[in-house]
Amino acid sequence: MEMLKRPVSGCITIIAATLVLLAGKPAQAERFELGAAPTEADAVVGCLYPMTGRSATYGRDSIAGIQIALDDLAAEAASGLPAPKLRVIADDPRSKASYAVRLAQDFITNDKARFFCGIVSSGVAHAVSDLALREKIIMVGTDHASSRLSIEAGHKYYFRVTNDSWTSMAAGARYLRDLQKETGWRKLAFIGPDYDYGHVSWTDLQLALDELDVEYETVSDLWPKLYEPDYSIYINALQSAKPDIVVTALWGGDFIAFIKQASTTRFFETTRLANFDTGANYDVMMALGDQPYPGLILSARHHNNWPETGRNKRFVTQFHEMTGRYPTYAAEGAYTGIMAIARAIEKAGSADNDEALIKSLEGLQLALPEDPPGFASYIDPDTHQIVQAQAVGTVVHNEDFPPSKLMVGNWAIYDAEDLKPSQEMVKRRRDAVAGGSEAVPPPTP
Repeated sequence: MEMLKRPVSGCITIIAATLVLLAGKPAQAERFELGAAPTEADAVVGCLYPMTGRSATYGRDSIAGIQIALDDLAAEAASGLPAPKLRVIADDPRSKASYAVRLAQDFITNDKARFFCGIVSSGVAHAVSDLALREKIIMVGTDHASSRLSIEAGHKYYFRVTNDSWTSMAAGARYLRDLQKETGWRKLAFIGPDYDYGHVSWTDLQLALDELDVEYETVSDLWPKLYEPDYSIYINALQSAKPDIVVTALWGGDFIAFIKQASTTRFFETTRLANFDTGANYDVMMALGDQPYPGLILSARHHNNWPETGRNKRFVTQFHEMTGRYPTYAAEGAYTGIMAIARAIEKAGSADNDEALIKSLEGLQLALPEDPPGFASYIDPDTHQIVQAQAVGTVVHNEDFPPSKLMVGNWAIYDAEDLKPSQEMVKRRRDAVAGGSEAVPPPTP
């Protein structure tokens, strides 16, 4: 394929497929490359993101987020700061663990990658994390969320720089506790995808509710397959169970499909629907049209309209100027992954010493678009999970980010330190695995 060049804070090499993805059109190829040339790069980062299917939006937004990070680093270097030159290579794992592992191995063998990044599916992430451990390659997760990856399955080479399922469900549990004081709700149902992320999200929510002494009755837990086309039997089952609140871990196109199909029934007349991890994503906001369904409680790992800080406004504006659209949370996650790798290299002095890089990442502070005033995200040295605040709210009219006419507002803000898993819980879950039992279900291949 002919290589194209475009200058952004220096000369950035990028293949044509990347430009097509940034424009929001079908990709002509899966693999793309951007950043420094092979002979100039201080390190190569191999990323795995979806380019096709229901989750392709996350892949194209991640590419744009990576480009913004590279542009920021190039601007720093131009001003005399010691920003490393990174070469980023990415490919589509097609939501298949075995294929993802093969691609990741190719990153090491053919591209001399020193880091892995990305991955949307938690099941795929488990497989690549195992490879990272075997090959001693630092892996920086930017999208998948199963807390098992940083607790039970955590290891020295694995780091994650976006909210995990524990963080989101801990925030959700606090919202539900406060809502119970207002409304007296008691009956709870859960629906999530039948793989690691879905099951761990449900476990995390129950653990978080128990820690807060919230009294409730579980009336249903349902497990459609990932990318399920028809949710009618699940919607009927939920209506029959008559919960006060349904919490879901469905995400992306699956969550949108569920909402669309539920809206053709009386579902939203009889229950509230909460999605504490991915529900407030921008693609969901667009899909809701101009009338918010009653009872929606949503959050996401990054919001275009919260916090209202200069750093967040700048990031959203950069993304919009680059792509002509507004970002889903995947963009800020990918941006964070590249910036974390760059900062670790800066602190370590080079990309050649794994132990120095790991030490640099442990406790690393990152001032990010999603950070509220007075707080900077940091990576917990024990779990290697980033520690961040989270905002949960309801859907309101807001036309500041067209074509969406809705956004989340009426925020409830939860402090980052309050959302960290306790040392006791982390130890208990790790000890359970070490003792031969599973604290949460194993991932589905």
